[in-house]
Amino acid sequence: MVESNLERAAAAFAEGNPVMVFDSDFRECETDLLWPAASATPAVMRRLRQDCGGLLFLAIGDDVGEKFGLPWLQDLHTHPALVEENPVLATLITNDLQYDTRSAFTLSLNHRETYTGITDHDRALTTRRFGELADEMCNSDPIDAITALGKEFRTPGHIPLCREAPGGLKTRQGHTELAVAIARLAGLAPCTIGAEMLQPNGDRALSVEDARAYAAKHGIPMLTGDEIMNGFDL
Repeated sequence: MVESNLERAAAAFAEGNPVMVFDSDFRECETDLLWPAASATPAVMRRLRQDCGGLLFLAIGDDVGEKFGLPWLQDLHTHPALVEENPVLATLITNDLQYDTRSAFTLSLNHRETYTGITDHDRALTTRRFGELADEMCNSDPIDAITALGKEFRTPGHIPLCREAPGGLKTRQGHTELAVAIARLAGLAPCTIGAEMLQPNGDRALSVEDARAYAAKHGIPMLTGDEIMNGFDL
């Protein structure tokens, strides 16, 4: 039986290798370069930083966010008590996103053993240990998970986390949900490190044609959002 592109990508990801995902012509029209969080090394972070040009982000499953008690920033920034204490939040409300109705961002983290947290070594440590801890704590009590998170990490930090929407791809088809989905298809903890790929001049997203050329040059499986959605029969 011929292995599908999705199966090849999931197998590569399961082995700690990268995958590229183009969301859709009807959404952000962006391609992300992705690795399993637990496979993050300084070399991986360096490649994301140098080859992509966009924001490095750690996509996490909604179940991971729930386990660790990580709130969406949009909810924090609109909390009545915080808005009353910090009126500027009312002026900065997120109500005009052109590609969605909600932002996926939650807290940003640094591992407590990092120095500034920005070096490739520091960001790899933060990313790798979060992915490992998410796997280690998957069957634990939420209070124990939150305690374990606080022992190893602090906020704010240099790894921004994006939390999957409740319901995953059934409710939102963003890069966060797609990145988490490929980890699940690979049988891994739903924690994926990635970055948006930009044109060399940084003015716009890398075209899908150029993204495919990069994938072919480096032997990286490339998926579309539709292929991943079909993998979940959505």
